[in-house]
Amino acid sequence: MVTGRDIRQTQLYGKVCDYFRDINAVGRDQIVDAADLVASPDGQRVAFTGTLHRDLTCAPVTRICLLNLASCELVCVAVGEGSDRLPRWSPDGSRLAFVSDRAQAGNFQLYLANGDGGEARAAPAVDGVVESLQWSPDGRDILLLVAGFGADLAGCQGGSTTLNDTTEAQLPNWLPSVDTGDAANLWRRVLVFRVENAQLTELPAKGINCWEATWLGNERIAAVTSRSHSEGSWYQAQLAAFDLRGGQWRTLYTPSAQIGVPAGSPSGRTLALIEAVCSDRMIVAGELRLIDAATGRDRRIDTAGVDVTHVAWRTERQLAFVGHRSFETVIGEVDVETGTASEEWASIQRTFGNWYPSIWPLARGGCVAVGEAYGVAPEIVLIRDGSYHAILSLDARQNREPERAHMAPVVWQARDGREIHGWLVKPDSDGPVPVVMDIHGGPVWCHRNRWQGRLRGAKLLTDHGIAVFYPNPRGSSARGLDFARLVAGDMGGEDMNDYLTGLDALVENGTADPKRLGVTGISYGGFMSAWLITQDTRFAAAVPISCVSNWYSQHRTSQIPHFDTMFLKGSPEQPGGHYFDRSPVMHARRARTPTLQLTGGLDQNTPPTQALEFHRSLLEHGVESVLVTYPTAGHGIRSFPEVLDATARYVGWFLNYLGAGR
Repeated sequence: MVTGRDIRQTQLYGKVCDYFRDINAVGRDQIVDAADLVASPDGQRVAFTGTLHRDLTCAPVTRICLLNLASCELVCVAVGEGSDRLPRWSPDGSRLAFVSDRAQAGNFQLYLANGDGGEARAAPAVDGVVESLQWSPDGRDILLLVAGFGADLAGCQGGSTTLNDTTEAQLPNWLPSVDTGDAANLWRRVLVFRVENAQLTELPAKGINCWEATWLGNERIAAVTSRSHSEGSWYQAQLAAFDLRGGQWRTLYTPSAQIGVPAGSPSGRTLALIEAVCSDRMIVAGELRLIDAATGRDRRIDTAGVDVTHVAWRTERQLAFVGHRSFETVIGEVDVETGTASEEWASIQRTFGNWYPSIWPLARGGCVAVGEAYGVAPEIVLIRDGSYHAILSLDARQNREPERAHMAPVVWQARDGREIHGWLVKPDSDGPVPVVMDIHGGPVWCHRNRWQGRLRGAKLLTDHGIAVFYPNPRGSSARGLDFARLVAGDMGGEDMNDYLTGLDALVENGTADPKRLGVTGISYGGFMSAWLITQDTRFAAAVPISCVSNWYSQHRTSQIPHFDTMFLKGSPEQPGGHYFDRSPVMHARRARTPTLQLTGGLDQNTPPTQALEFHRSLLEHGVESVLVTYPTAGHGIRSFPEVLDATARYVGWFLNYLGAGR
């Protein structure tokens, strides 16, 4: 077990570095991951954001990559200092727009290049960070969504803030920070860039914060908006439209839950969006709705049980979508005129995208995506006529030994008889083995069949004979909105028992050793890891990451106070209730499990004081507890080199208390 402050000379830290060095092709200038994939208008090429790792001691860099689908030729374009991302082709394919922070780290601005990836030039800089961009249907303008310097970042973005204004760095370090709650730099706004003359026009939006935006034809814009810049206000966001010809913002649609991924049809007559029960901005999976942009009339599209996660227009009449249904990732298409959806492809053997599946349709049929599975590294794929075709693998490992562990679906029965799903990565060994239960964040999210589990330590644990169990209890996505709503008002209630009955099932079928069970998780998984060890003594070790331990103080210190009022369905101003009885610190006297906590010093989503409260509560009651705080990390400990240190501590903790299975 490694518990000192500097563990870089330990054998386990070295093994962790070897693992990440191999899987990320460190120093070999190879693209090992892909995101933001889009197809050229002629369907012959795809552009995407490619990731490469130069050194384990710093963050990876990203490059705009072009892939010829016929020849499989891959080139990186517009290479410079910093990172480039979010490529978007103009409607005629002659130009490529993207954002880059080559001028200043973290300050992403608009750049333009030729469609073949020629030398890029910078557009006039905007006051803030460009978070998204979209060409108008006629190719004359580019829509920019800009976050002010210091604006909140979602939990999946790190849960901190955007780059601070550079002028602050010139001030004396003793000056106080000042929070008025309404500074102009904290808002998100929409700008239109006229390509012909490089003119920038900001849409008037006093008192309106724009979270996402899309074109409605060439003269109107639709956006997901709220009346506050705070991250928490997103949970009450509405859909609004703005006419560029001197119009005003008008509400187009008021949802009953949360909304995201708006996409206007080429003519602007129809807008598609996803309405869902959400616990995090930018992580949206739910019902597909089509909205008449003129009248605001909405239609819910029946997608045969698929929780839709991404949509993109193929033509004015054809809308492609992707999502997940139970264990499956599903691609489909909607005929907008008839409102009917057809299923194009479905599989449990592959999934797409990062947080949730995403795709990009080709004009002449089919779509492209970034595919993966637990034992399959990210690959650029073509889905056509119901078939999956791998075009380019991004697996750069030099040591490709056959996988000794495999991910497989698991089904069990909850206390109330509901069927609950999950995934299990089991080492190739007989008899009951140690099991680490890895609880997903959210609570509205879900585990899928993802490359190396996409969570730290899975491969390293299974190599030591420890299985990893990924449950999807009530409240998870992929099972419909009613299933997701079951956790609202009951966090730490019956969903807790879904985890425990899942472990019971693994013990009963001979998979899990009941004396060697561990629990971990990030964000909501961090809360649940802390909560479980105060409610049940079966766990031999726990590693909560970015946890919530006290819902009272979480409400007053987090950037998302609306989240806990919505999902606890209570008030921190009222004594008792779930703010008290679902807070792990209030029950620390019951805990017996040795606990390692990992937290980020810059985390505003689940502030580091949450881990500190639980750590001191455990120590007060004589429970072994270690708290590790990374001063420059945000939510989830995702930055390098912190990931190396956190992984070594995480794996070492479980190896010490669970032992190896072989």
